[in-house]
Amino acid sequence: QVQLVESGGGLVQAGGSLRLSCAASGRTFSSYAMGWFRQAPGKEREFVAAINWSSSSTRYADSVKGRFTISRDNAKNTVYLQMTSLKPGDTAVYYCAASALTPRTTTSGYNYWGQGTQVTVSS
Repeated sequence: QVQLVESGGGLVQAGGSLRLSCAASGRTFSSYAMGWFRQAPGKEREFVAAINWSSSSTRYADSVKGRFTISRDNAKNTVYLQMTSLKPGDTAVYYCAASALTPRTTTSGYNYWGQGTQVTVSS
């Protein structure tokens, strides 16, 4: 069992930056691939980024490639999402998720989810 708690969301102007954190409970955090997803009002939850257990492999949605960076610190049981050059289109609730499989880009590949943190980008 893994419990996930996101933090770091907020209101930022376009062009600004934010770093999201996701703290995980459980001694097996390092064995899970981790992902970030987001969901805007009226839209489906979409993949943002994922990282494997050793940080040797990462994946990004085309819409965030070059602007967002996913990383993890297994000693702290935490995964991060550094977001730069934010756009109003990045406004959404951001969720972290844990997968017992290799990093996936679909929600069905994840076993555990956090409650989400709101990110709002003003123009």
